Amino acid sequence: MDYTQLGRSGLSVSRLILGTMNFGTETSEQDSHTIMDRAHEHGINFFDTADVYGGGRTEEIIGRWFATGGGRRDRTVLATKLYLPTGEWPNDSRLSALHIKRACDASLQRLGTDHIDVYQMHHIDRNTPWEEIWEAFSVLRQQGKVLYFGSSNFAGWHLALAQEAARARHLLGLVAEQSIYNLLNRWAELEVLPAARHYGLGLIPWSPLHGGVLGGVLRKRKEGGASRGDSGRSVQTLAKHRETIEAYEKMCARLGEDPADVALAWLLAQDGVTGPIVGPRTVEQLNGSLRALAITLDEATLARLDELFPPPGPNGAKPAPEAYAW
Repeated sequence: MDYTQLGRSGLSVSRLILGTMNFGTETSEQDSHTIMDRAHEHGINFFDTADVYGGGRTEEIIGRWFATGGGRRDRTVLATKLYLPTGEWPNDSRLSALHIKRACDASLQRLGTDHIDVYQMHHIDRNTPWEEIWEAFSVLRQQGKVLYFGSSNFAGWHLALAQEAARARHLLGLVAEQSIYNLLNRWAELEVLPAARHYGLGLIPWSPLHGGVLGGVLRKRKEGGASRGDSGRSVQTLAKHRETIEAYEKMCARLGEDPADVALAWLLAQDGVTGPIVGPRTVEQLNGSLRALAITLDEATLARLDELFPPPGPNGAKPAPEAYAW
């Protein structure tokens, strides 16, 4: 396993991140425990979850896995998230100081641990001032309940606001931003990725296969297998980009690589990316994702991927504002 620093922090994390959203919903508790054990066997030490996954059950499953001992908690860099509603009352969501305190304590209890390594805001809260957020976060850090803080689904402007507010309080601020980023959705390249690089945040892509569309969905159809790309919003995405996906899968076949592995390898090759989140439902899916670490995409392949999946903006392959202006 390859490791890297999480942003400008001194924290070392694996270049593949285990996503746990399926635990307790798509994946049984026993299988979830097996997946986490296998992740450690492969050297994956960075686990991502959230207080709302499985209605809180996902965190409980992870907590019971920690409780089995064997150094599992000590070997894990644990990240969870808050923001989304965990109840029906007004302060059961968002980023007020009250909800931050309650949400953190509830996650710690479900996870069966005394601290969270990376506590992430699941979304921007436009109604809570940054002074309040950083004060509440500072209390958690002083109490030893949280070590680092991160964000998710922030715009570049939001990252700048967060970091400048932290700087004014002489705080480390955010160390990571978790953003949707993949070959089919490259909007992060306009402002989020440049802002993350500027402020020393590691970028953690979620949905690296765009709901399974980049995971070889057409090939799996021909083989009679099931795919995430055959359900939900992925059906519309595939219909819209079918010719591109066909060309992509043909290119991957010529390379002798699985489309999912190429999609992950492309993210790993992007400057500023810490590592993509892989959310396996089975041990086999986890094992398969490791191949991406061994793939090196040459310049011709990267150029072909840019042709198939152009960067956003009429001027392409440039950050804002050059992507859409002179």
